[in-house]
Amino acid sequence: MAVEADGTLLYIVASYLVVMLGVGVWAYSKTDTAEDFMVAGRSLGAVIIAGTLMATWMGSGTVTGGANSIAYANGFWPALLFGTAALIGIGVLKTLAPRIRRFDKLTIPEMIEEELGKEGRIISLLVIAFAYVGIVSYQFIGLGFVLNVTTGISVAQGTLIGTVIIIALAAMGGLMSVAYTDAISAFLMLVGLVLAVPFVILEAGGIDGIAASVPETHFDALGDLSFLQFFALWAPPLLLILADQNMYQRIIAGETDEGTNAGLVAWFVGVAAAMTLVPIIAFASRAMFPELDPGMALIATTTEIPVWVGGILLAAAAAFIITTGSSYLLSACTNLSQDLYKGFINPDATDQQVFWLTRVCVVVLGIFAFVLGQFFPTILEVQMYSYTAYGAAITPPLLAIFLMRERLTKIGGLTGMIVGATLAITWDTVLASPYGLDAVIIAAPVAGLLIVVVSHFTSSSSMPSGTHA
Repeated sequence: MAVEADGTLLYIVASYLVVMLGVGVWAYSKTDTAEDFMVAGRSLGAVIIAGTLMATWMGSGTVTGGANSIAYANGFWPALLFGTAALIGIGVLKTLAPRIRRFDKLTIPEMIEEELGKEGRIISLLVIAFAYVGIVSYQFIGLGFVLNVTTGISVAQGTLIGTVIIIALAAMGGLMSVAYTDAISAFLMLVGLVLAVPFVILEAGGIDGIAASVPETHFDALGDLSFLQFFALWAPPLLLILADQNMYQRIIAGETDEGTNAGLVAWFVGVAAAMTLVPIIAFASRAMFPELDPGMALIATTTEIPVWVGGILLAAAAAFIITTGSSYLLSACTNLSQDLYKGFINPDATDQQVFWLTRVCVVVLGIFAFVLGQFFPTILEVQMYSYTAYGAAITPPLLAIFLMRERLTKIGGLTGMIVGATLAITWDTVLASPYGLDAVIIAAPVAGLLIVVVSHFTSSSSMPSGTHA
């Protein structure tokens, strides 16, 4: 079965996008300061916290990459197990949330500078900008898939249009606009997924029809993946979510500790539901469309189920993609304006200078992300590459700050960051994956081990009498 564009779906998707842009215009009028732009004036309640966390985390990486692609290409069970990485990460963040809020910093580089100095801040802001631009790039492509299904235009043309939409929303209202559209989109996505599952299974020929149409290995625990192959897919999202600046900023943006805690619990429940329903739909899609780009698996099914159900699901998918792209683009620009420009280039910069520089960066980095996306063959590849770079260079030192603060030394933290970043970027591309191991299997563990070992040998308690670290 070939995927045929359904123009009727476009009306539903376009109507929802108009609503989102309307919220963006409203947020523009409410956004006056850099803090408004970056953390929504610390005014978000539990429902908005839950919605914005879910929609930001589950963008194109979920709808067109991650569990979606794995379910279609490798099997249902590995896709379901893949979702446990995010759930573990959410559990850890809930435990750390009180400490994160007390830190009173707007960005991850600011937190890292507190313990590792300006060197740590510079390294982290560069790594975050690099990784987030990669994440933004596949949001553009994901929206290109949506527009391809709804209008029939090429994915390349749809990607270009998606780029303009995402940049516009991020530049208008910052986190204020993103957070409120996220909450609406998260609710819509869960409703769409629940409604779509029975229709998709029925259209695919029922459970028996699906079983007869997919490879036998797709019912195995890890599908047709080896343990190391699965781990290389599973570990990057766990490492990212544990130190994702977007998640930290949303935790900080909560109005109260109680509301933030309730929002985190609701986020866990929402992700658990979505990460179960998405693999079911994508797995059934394999029976419906056996020769398909894995990234199109879920989106393609919207053309074969009732229009009202497909439209809801597609509108929510588009919204997830757009708000995730806007969030990561905004976050990367926050690092450049708040951490690089105000932190080093112009410490006396006014709030308004930082505010408007962030908006300019949104446009410039957005264009760069579009160009970068043209060099990766699949969404899953750029997703894992970006996650690995972030998870190896940022997550180990940040967790060390929260979990071993009294024993962490500056040289230990910086050593782990530098080695982790270097291995993440060069292991697969320059060194060609020695021993057949993926970068994430090597980079993050080595970075974490170095932080612990070097900190131990350079701590004041380990130094000989009369010397100082």
